[in-house]
Amino acid sequence: MYSYKPTGVCAKAINFEVIDNKICNVSFVNGCNGNLQGMSRLLEGVEVEEAISKLKGIKCQGDTSCPDQFARALEALIINKTNG
Repeated sequence: MYSYKPTGVCAKAINFEVIDNKICNVSFVNGCNGNLQGMSRLLEGVEVEEAISKLKGIKCQGDTSCPDQFARALEALIINKTNG
């Protein structure tokens, strides 16, 4: 299980797993509950790169959003795997 602390959004944490390059068990702590539950369900089983391409750059109340922060979490995971 990975945990990412987003910035600039209402959510305080994003928890998720990646198994065989597919996203599983996404949950957000705080934020817009209904929207984030919907996003979590839609992301289940989606490949990491596809999720990044769909979510990166979405804006809410500023320069980022919960979907954008999740894309950043996935990018950080990829960078850590590449450098680790």
